[in-house]
Amino acid sequence: MRLLLSALLCLSLLCSNMPAIFYTGENIPVETNDSSSTTEETPSTESTATATEPENNSDAGNSADLAASLGLSAPHLVLMEASTGTIIYEKDSHTSLHPASITKIMTLILIFDALSKGGLQLTDTVTVSEYAASMGGSQVYLEPGETQTVDTMIKCISVASANDACVAMAEHISGSESAFVEQMNERAKGLGMTDTHFVNCCGLDTDGHMTSAYDVALMSRELTIKYPQIHNYSTIWMENITHNTKRGASEFGLTNTNKLIKQYQYATGLKTGSTDLAKYCVSATAEKDGIELIAVIMAAPDYKIRFADASALLGYGFSCCQLYEDKNEDKLPLLPVAGGVSESVPLHYEGGFSYLNTTGDDLTNVKKEIQLPEEAAAPVEKGTAAGKAVYTLNGKEIGSIPILYSETIEKATYRDYLEKVFYFFFS
Repeated sequence: MRLLLSALLCLSLLCSNMPAIFYTGENIPVETNDSSSTTEETPSTESTATATEPENNSDAGNSADLAASLGLSAPHLVLMEASTGTIIYEKDSHTSLHPASITKIMTLILIFDALSKGGLQLTDTVTVSEYAASMGGSQVYLEPGETQTVDTMIKCISVASANDACVAMAEHISGSESAFVEQMNERAKGLGMTDTHFVNCCGLDTDGHMTSAYDVALMSRELTIKYPQIHNYSTIWMENITHNTKRGASEFGLTNTNKLIKQYQYATGLKTGSTDLAKYCVSATAEKDGIELIAVIMAAPDYKIRFADASALLGYGFSCCQLYEDKNEDKLPLLPVAGGVSESVPLHYEGGFSYLNTTGDDLTNVKKEIQLPEEAAAPVEKGTAAGKAVYTLNGKEIGSIPILYSETIEKATYRDYLEKVFYFFFS
């Protein structure tokens, strides 16, 4: 009887609520708030690698003095740091303009989307339709019925800006160019490209086919961050492809339309464009000392100015930018769970943290603070926020990363408690 009473007493204690205490982590100062006040916060768009709404981070970048000092001439400009999406400089960046062949950045995104999903392989054979072969403008002179691999088509698009290859790939992936363009617009909407509407997949001038320098930066970032292998194509200077037609095999030379690949030391891409309505455009990407920049130039009066402005913006960016990164590979502690079928739950960071600084601060002064409750109340759901890691520089918060539950822990029932008690006393 005494043993049974002891068991019932333990069961009663297990079912009771425990007081919550704030967990700070070893040697990490934190404010002592009630655990109920710890909520998930959206990571700062200027400091996280997953930000989708870049912010302007440079007062100097907004001044006419900077444009004059750099000798910038094009009317529409954006300079973005790729990993954080921070806008370092912009000039009339939301005006809707004809984009010419920089449209193909979105075409390439959809191609790499299809590759990543496994429905498309680089070795797959693409057959050119009469419609695709009829495209004017920049082309590689594909013929109706000709076949090329997906890999070769990507080279034709990235290096030679081939309209015929774009349409052939659109038809191969979606059945028709119009269906592919619908996907382009849907993808643009998902990226927050509010200044954009696509009518074709290659950028030929037509009514309603518009975008902005800002939106070009957004889609350039998506392509280069999500599919960095694009640089294996966009950095090709010259390469031959083989046409296999009814007349036999013949060589055709591709030459990169982006002269920065030869002219600018750190250039990695990305895409040029020019038409009568668009004038001269480029989305130029470059990397130096681990910093990746995107310079978008639109409606430049000639090709020399688009490349000169891009080089000037990239040089300015590399001169003033420094990047703080934390991959968040440190192991987090198990978090105790009150009232659950398990006594603790593992945790993980949502991802890494990046912060771009353009004011010359000493980034060794960045501090990281782990904010977690002492315990969680069951039930807890995998993937939801348990707390966060907060980053500060010189006492000012510069961003945060959510800390998530790695497992789902159900709330314990009376039977679960009873089984624990009997296991404790009789095992």
